[in-house]
Amino acid sequence: MSGAASDGYDSLPAEAVLQDGVGSPDGFQRLWMPHRMAYIKGEGKPASAADASECPFCRIPTLSDADGLIVARGILVYTVLNLYPYNGGHVLVCPYRHVADYTELDGPETAELADHVKRSMTALRAASGAQGFNIGMNMGGVAGAGIAAHLHQHVVPRWGGDSNFMPVVGHTKVLPQLLADTRKLLADAWPTARAADDGVGGARTT
Repeated sequence: MSGAASDGYDSLPAEAVLQDGVGSPDGFQRLWMPHRMAYIKGEGKPASAADASECPFCRIPTLSDADGLIVARGILVYTVLNLYPYNGGHVLVCPYRHVADYTELDGPETAELADHVKRSMTALRAASGAQGFNIGMNMGGVAGAGIAAHLHQHVVPRWGGDSNFMPVVGHTKVLPQLLADTRKLLADAWPTARAADDGVGGARTT
């Protein structure tokens, strides 16, 4: 429209463009998301448990908190937003050390990972009023681990009614907030006032 401010859609056609091809129309709408192909093809996943050079969980701590979507950094583990969240605020707690299996963690790593899970719950309740959580690990590709070479624990906040028409029928998650904004909210709500003599690190950088 002449004189109107650009809304970012100026390059789109005014009317739908029909794609030539074959197929039988049905009652479904299609939401094309080509950026998901990187996830489907496994881009950025290490080839093996021994290959830390291409592991995203090893690379993320080298980035700034904002660029890596890191919520909090500990001494032995860190907490990061999931790039493909089930719900807004879905975080992953990861050891810095490149290990694939939970039994490979030593005592201090196990303790700090558990502490970061508890702090994640506290931050999510404070920042978004989470009513419940799904917490767990997928050990191995056959168990559903997206990146099996570097273990990570999921903390997924839940609210009543979050499994509605869109994810159940539409297979689409509607996320009300950008990841960068969610990261800042959780980082600001991250509890750091735990006693220093409990042997668990809680330091973070922003």
